[in-house]
Amino acid sequence: MSGRPVAVAASLLTVLALGAVTACSNNSGSSTASSGSGTPTVKLMAGGLDKQIYLPYQLAQSLGFYKKYGVDVQLSTEQDGGVGAEEAMASGQVDMAGAWYNHTIEFQAKGKAVEDVVQLSGAPGEREMCTGKSGIHSAADFKGKTLGVTDLGSGTDTLTQFLAAKKGLKTSDFHRIGVGAGSTAIAALQNGKVACVMTTQPTVAAIEKKGVGASAVDLATTQGATAAMGGAFPAASVLARTDWVNSHKDTVQKVVDALVATMHWINTHSAADIANKLPASFVSNQLVTKADYIKALTEDKGQFLPDGIMPAGGPKTSLATEKLVGNVKGSVDLSKTFTNDFAVQANKTEGFKTTTAPAGANG
Repeated sequence: MSGRPVAVAASLLTVLALGAVTACSNNSGSSTASSGSGTPTVKLMAGGLDKQIYLPYQLAQSLGFYKKYGVDVQLSTEQDGGVGAEEAMASGQVDMAGAWYNHTIEFQAKGKAVEDVVQLSGAPGEREMCTGKSGIHSAADFKGKTLGVTDLGSGTDTLTQFLAAKKGLKTSDFHRIGVGAGSTAIAALQNGKVACVMTTQPTVAAIEKKGVGASAVDLATTQGATAAMGGAFPAASVLARTDWVNSHKDTVQKVVDALVATMHWINTHSAADIANKLPASFVSNQLVTKADYIKALTEDKGQFLPDGIMPAGGPKTSLATEKLVGNVKGSVDLSKTFTNDFAVQANKTEGFKTTTAPAGANG
């Protein structure tokens, strides 16, 4: 964000061993490349394919939904110390990014037109994991403490500052350092380097299992995020450059069709069913057992939206976060940062009923 959404899956991957803007064009929608059969090919980089918050991208592949809806999606994951998924998308290295919605706001503030074409979660999927001796039970207790974030400038960094600001604290009242995710985040807690780390599953489950920390702030479910932040915080999504969306509408629709079908599948299946469809290295590794993974996903599955629709109030909550932290100072036209058009059509195509109260319609 100034850096990455949450994070930087690579440290985790290493340990794990692995719309306003859509209404302007009638382009036939062939992507930057096509397979021999004429199927459009889309390159999508995610901010950590093995992180639970980003599991829908891989799950859609595992379920065969991209193929079913007529698009060849080539998935990749951002690397530690490398370019973030949203930056790779903005610079044209990939067509789409699996990243947080708030980047669209930051890009607009910098004069770049990027939009969210399908919303997968209504919460960051993060938890503030704190040691018992830290004495931290809410963000009001951050004063004087050293807090771990994925990277300075990342989504976890922004959220940490926002939570503190909501409790009247300035960034000068506490210290932030980058600790990555997975084993490096756990080590920072164990070694007393930080009082807390903001992180996601499966790192959360590993911290709890090792007894080195407990959840002090829940941003892992839509309900928890609403309580802590004053509204749903749209996180995992699919971002693309507005000019690319407008010239590849048919292709975008196919990707959204596949992901909306995936979100309904998540909503109607258990955490165990989901885990069974993911790569073995995602769900059972040096950090967690498959049972740990399933337990964690059962707890935090509430972050996922069943229909791909941007939640009402979500964009405003995200903008408020960016402004309070100081990432965005000027005016932002939120209607240009997302569109529900593709998700609405996807739900109609499949006969699904939308259950998310939608944010203002674009079109």
